[in-house]
Amino acid sequence: MTIRLLLADDQALVRGALSALLGLEPDLEVVAEVGSGDEVVPAALAHHPDVALLDVEMPGTDGITATAALRAAAPSVRVLIVTTFGRPGYLRRALQAGASGFVVKDTPAAQLADAVRRVHAGLRVVDPALATDSLVAGESPLTTRETEVLRAARDGSSVAAIAAKLFLSEGTVRNHLSAAIGKTGSTNRAEAVLTAEGNGWL
Repeated sequence: MTIRLLLADDQALVRGALSALLGLEPDLEVVAEVGSGDEVVPAALAHHPDVALLDVEMPGTDGITATAALRAAAPSVRVLIVTTFGRPGYLRRALQAGASGFVVKDTPAAQLADAVRRVHAGLRVVDPALATDSLVAGESPLTTRETEVLRAARDGSSVAAIAAKLFLSEGTVRNHLSAAIGKTGSTNRAEAVLTAEGNGWL
């Protein structure tokens, strides 16, 4: 039985290398490749993969959001996150979104192929070191709204711009930013963004 694969990664070289390596396996076949999270669901509906290998950081929809969308649109497709960014928060959020596995890109080819087979068989596959880090780091201390406000603050937008984008008052935005700064142990919002990003909370 051949396992049909969908690859989603915004870096063409990485995508090509993954496709070539996995294509060497007699029971694996790459049936679709896309470069953004927005293309994941349409490609899955068109090509009917068994397993989708998604990067986390992609243009448009990120891999974690794409995971949730794919699980809703095509529940039979299992998701394996393959990312450069082995952040504990990413692991937790990916599993909550419905991913069956989470490995980093420097995983040896044979181990990656085995991870694909195990995910296809209905098992959960998680990088052991990352699983330990995730347990130690714990869940994000930020509320959903604080997370949204910090995401909107990533590009240095003013409080007024963030308020307009999220349909909040400027005072509410300031309160959320202040809370996020305190919870991340930061001294300003730029530092809070970096801390939250480093932990995979955004």
